[in-house]
Amino acid sequence: MEPSLTGLRVLRATAERGSFTAAAKELGYTQSAISRQVAALEREAGVSLFERHRGGVRLTTGGATLLRHARVVLDEIDAATRELDGNEPDVHLVRVGTFISAGALILPRALRALRDRRPDVRVVSRDGTTPALVRALRAGSVDLAVISSRAPYRPPDAELPALVTEVVEETGLVVAAATTGSFAGRTVVGVDELRDVDWIASPSTGGESLLGVWPGLAGRPRVAHTARDWLTKLQLVAAGCGVTTVPPSLAEVLPDGVQLMRVDGGPEERRRVLVARLPGRPSRAVVAVVDALRGGYPS
Repeated sequence: MEPSLTGLRVLRATAERGSFTAAAKELGYTQSAISRQVAALEREAGVSLFERHRGGVRLTTGGATLLRHARVVLDEIDAATRELDGNEPDVHLVRVGTFISAGALILPRALRALRDRRPDVRVVSRDGTTPALVRALRAGSVDLAVISSRAPYRPPDAELPALVTEVVEETGLVVAAATTGSFAGRTVVGVDELRDVDWIASPSTGGESLLGVWPGLAGRPRVAHTARDWLTKLQLVAAGCGVTTVPPSLAEVLPDGVQLMRVDGGPEERRRVLVARLPGRPSRAVVAVVDALRGGYPS
């Protein structure tokens, strides 16, 4: 095999993004260029690399095998480039992906702890939904993924080898509402009262679930506004435009005009925050970041 580096990068981006269209957008190519690169790579490998499904594409067994080796090649090329450019050869880079609300508290807390204790570790981060971060981890675009999980707490995906996960924290969900209006001054709300309210939620795309609406709510929820950014969501709540679900830990960063309410009358909605990585012996830098994410370093 003599695959091109461009082809390997296309393989990684397509596996991570889950579609040729999304990979083309990330890499700045046309969709037809992505298709040609994949076809060329399949000819080199002698196997089909992707199978198409309703929401996009997923790796075949052969594609997963090639991706495992492509990650090593691309990481080594990137490391060589940094070393040749003289970019901090003594600094250990750890790439972390976090689901969006984790970026508001868990990640900054961990980075503050690392700053003084491990100056040799440099963390770069990105946010995304849990399914997108799991794909990024499989594709080798991140070293660690901070993801969320709800009961019955199944593995993050069904791919092999299974990801290694550790629990960072476990908490329940609450509803954020404006301090004015029908819920003013409330600390508890009945689940039946949430059926006819306006919701502020993240858009649901590519098989990723709608976030922001109380899970299992009877009937069709009325989503008035969609936004991925938590600041936008909470400012819309403060303006009285609707309610949204949040982890109670966000109480530390709520804007003025927002209050949190516990939901009564239904099963408690609990979430686990996990840090996930690929199997194998992690580097010392990765271990240090995991310790910080778990709160192993006092702040």
